[in-house]
Amino acid sequence: MSHIIVLGAGLGGTIMAYELRDRLGLEHKISVINKGGTYSFVPSNPWVAVGWRDREDVEIDLAPVFAKRHIGFYPQGAKRVDPQAKRIELLDETTLDYDYLVIATGPELAFDEIEGFGPQQQTQSVCFVDHAVSAKSAFDRLLANPGPVVIGAVQGASCFGPAYEFAFILDKALRDAKIRDRVPMTFVTSEPYIGHLGLDGVGDTKGLLESEMRQHHIKWVCNAKVEKFADGKVYAAEMGDDGTAVRQHEIPFSYAMMLPAFRGVAAVRGIEGLTNPRGFILADKYQRNPTFPEVFSIGVCVAIPPVGKTPVPVGVPKTGFMIESMVTATAHNIANLVAGKQPQAEATWNAICLADFGDGGVAFVAQPQIPPRNVNWAASGKWVHTAKVGFEKYFLHKIRSGTSEPFYEKLALQVLGIDKLKAIKLDKTE
Repeated sequence: MSHIIVLGAGLGGTIMAYELRDRLGLEHKISVINKGGTYSFVPSNPWVAVGWRDREDVEIDLAPVFAKRHIGFYPQGAKRVDPQAKRIELLDETTLDYDYLVIATGPELAFDEIEGFGPQQQTQSVCFVDHAVSAKSAFDRLLANPGPVVIGAVQGASCFGPAYEFAFILDKALRDAKIRDRVPMTFVTSEPYIGHLGLDGVGDTKGLLESEMRQHHIKWVCNAKVEKFADGKVYAAEMGDDGTAVRQHEIPFSYAMMLPAFRGVAAVRGIEGLTNPRGFILADKYQRNPTFPEVFSIGVCVAIPPVGKTPVPVGVPKTGFMIESMVTATAHNIANLVAGKQPQAEATWNAICLADFGDGGVAFVAQPQIPPRNVNWAASGKWVHTAKVGFEKYFLHKIRSGTSEPFYEKLALQVLGIDKLKAIKLDKTE
């Protein structure tokens, strides 16, 4: 019997545990370690931040679901991974040994890298549901006392979609409250152009998003390197193509929501051979660590180099479907190893994104996510908002039911020609 531990119970980790159970059966032990016993659907956080969802609407108690699937659960969280000993120390000082480990922790948020940044300082966040709840209180204060708003993402950020989503969702919420005319909005981003998204654009995201910004009266500053948040202002240098400052900005705000740069979590950061200098997990094409072959990684914690050189550091997003393709590849490869075979499955890293704008939105498909691509498509319309609401309900149902991929999801993806895995050449003996 092998013991496989999944470290982290977010979007990737929870589905990872379900898919491992499906592939390995009950003869192998599967455990999940997480800080806390609740799954939270992060894509709904912008809605929580304006009161369109309550916290309870987007959270699920994982203990009964894992119990039903015969998955061990340790909600005390991990203190430190020891890949040499194949052991994890938990925050309550107990330890767990593993045969295989899947790291799915997500990121640590690097608010401390900029003065005055973060929910404990002068800005809001929608990265965690706790932050979104706090942002809702700040939104209520904005409704009572309207003033300028700044939305965006700082240097080193790699998740830009939620910043665009929140800018337009906030715009819709302010229009509904009949005070949009008293709230000037500025989008401040480290991207070299609107719609770059850390991916050098997908389809015509540049044109689509610039058009949406103009229609919604949102000004923007690109190539922005934020220096500090102080006295109700964001201080940022706008950088030229040569990396030197061409303009200084002091933009006042009554409300600011800026996404931070990410880094690896403390439990893994600084382990030689396991992580890069930012603490992200090094992985080969099979999602496997080259130094510690028992360790796999999926999701935001995986080290991915940026897409080309930009004047201000811009990271690469790891989107929902891209993570799910990593999950499926990892499940295949661990199943092979348990059976005495070699890993063969490679994730496609295809990306499907629905960016909700409150009463519309932008959707894109990138196959693969990193260019050059076989499919490079983007479109906008009111249907995107409806689709995002439907996806939220569907994905929460998947988590509640303990299902990794229902048959109808597989069928829909096949019809659309969207694969999770690259074609595998199987041995004749298999």
